[in-house]
Amino acid sequence: MSQQSSKTAFLALLRRDFLLAYRRRAELLQPLAFLLVVTALFPLGVGPSPQLLASIAPGVIWIAALLATVLSLDSLFRSDFEDGTLEQMVISGQPLALIALARTVAHWLVAGLPIVLLSPLLALWMNLPDEGMSILIETLIIGTPVLSLIGAIGGALTVSLKRGGQLLSLLVFPLYVPLLILATGAVSAAIVGLPYAAQVYYMYAGLIAALTLAPFATAAALKLSLS
Repeated sequence: MSQQSSKTAFLALLRRDFLLAYRRRAELLQPLAFLLVVTALFPLGVGPSPQLLASIAPGVIWIAALLATVLSLDSLFRSDFEDGTLEQMVISGQPLALIALARTVAHWLVAGLPIVLLSPLLALWMNLPDEGMSILIETLIIGTPVLSLIGAIGGALTVSLKRGGQLLSLLVFPLYVPLLILATGAVSAAIVGLPYAAQVYYMYAGLIAALTLAPFATAAALKLSLS
């Protein structure tokens, strides 16, 4: 398989996924609406105290982003599995890991990137200090691709199950916990003026590891689900 052929296939899959996402705009808006609603309800529930909101802002925004991502994971491979497209992809001759990576990149672009773009607005709503704003955005830029990469593995494992969404959540949530701890810890440390570089470096290491290993794990999970 030539490098040019693989690149063409990768770009074609991205284009296809963008077109499908455009036709299913209502489904794409649901996780974003969930993100906004959850973040908006916290000040109403815990009170309007600026100090309290600032202290819980990193955790609230990251948990809301995590839950919004999980909502969109079940549909990552399911529609292609149900109409037989996934089987055609497997026998197409293209590396299955490349197909999995293309689907995951497309998922992040249509689900994770909007979360990153909305994060400054959410941070302002939660009264996050300026010291933590840039670190929050940086951790989301690093972390949301990891959420998609890990979630793709869970989505591939549960794609053949009728109620795979519930099992998917149970599979991926424990794997998301270290990322959540590192991200919120970095933002909280930045707010109070403590060093936060170590947490960010660990997140970069996790992103590199996920980019390297997750596509192959997703490909293996897809083969297992289709067997």
